[in-house]
Amino acid sequence: MTLPALFIAHGSPMMAMEENEYTRFLTDLGRELPVPKAIAVFSAHWDEPNQRLTGDEKHETMHDFYGFPEEMYRIKYPAPGSSALAEDIARRFEAGNLQAQAVHGRGLDHGVWVILQMMYPNADIPVVALSVDSKRSPKEQYAIGVMLAELREEGILIIGSGGLVHNLRMVHQSEEPDAWAVAFDEWIGAQLADWNLPELFAYDKKAPHAREAVPSYGTEHFAPLFYAMGAADNGRQAQRLFQAYQYGSLSLNCWSFK
Repeated sequence: MTLPALFIAHGSPMMAMEENEYTRFLTDLGRELPVPKAIAVFSAHWDEPNQRLTGDEKHETMHDFYGFPEEMYRIKYPAPGSSALAEDIARRFEAGNLQAQAVHGRGLDHGVWVILQMMYPNADIPVVALSVDSKRSPKEQYAIGVMLAELREEGILIIGSGGLVHNLRMVHQSEEPDAWAVAFDEWIGAQLADWNLPELFAYDKKAPHAREAVPSYGTEHFAPLFYAMGAADNGRQAQRLFQAYQYGSLSLNCWSFK
């Protein structure tokens, strides 16, 4: 059973309490995919210069956000971990000359559990969270994903959780998406359809409105795209499964890579 790699926008933490077209899509996606043996998630909310991954058998739920309704802090997603998968991933990284260290007691950040609670609400599938390094080049981020490509053939679902247009200084109350955000997403989509790595690796110079869509302080949300793409380097097929916007420019999108 070979699973796709996915890039999933996790939006605002409030999505955990919302019911809308996107949350329904994520629920349906979890039902439509073959049930994975385990899930590995590269999260935008774990940005480290050195590769880290969770090595626990049990996870706490991190509430790594501030100023939200009290109900948000009571949400739990008690998915098990998998030290065996963590060790397997670490070995694959080390075979690629990437040193990785298992972390214990960190828990799952909201970049992980907000999407998984909709896709797999029973919280019964083992999860390993992985850090990203937003200071690495897109080419390096992609190469790290490549190291895990064979895991998809073993029934492991690999997810990059972030956001293609994620500039919180630009959000505002609007039911219509901002034209600049749409233009950026469409440019990225055209390059993904062709698996045009040279253009994608230079997105910050080539894509329209790249500075607004991916500000210098927010590259960690774009980075998971390249980790997820790399995990499908052995297939190089991209399909956009969903696209919508909140708050004018916050891009809610899901891409499948096979």
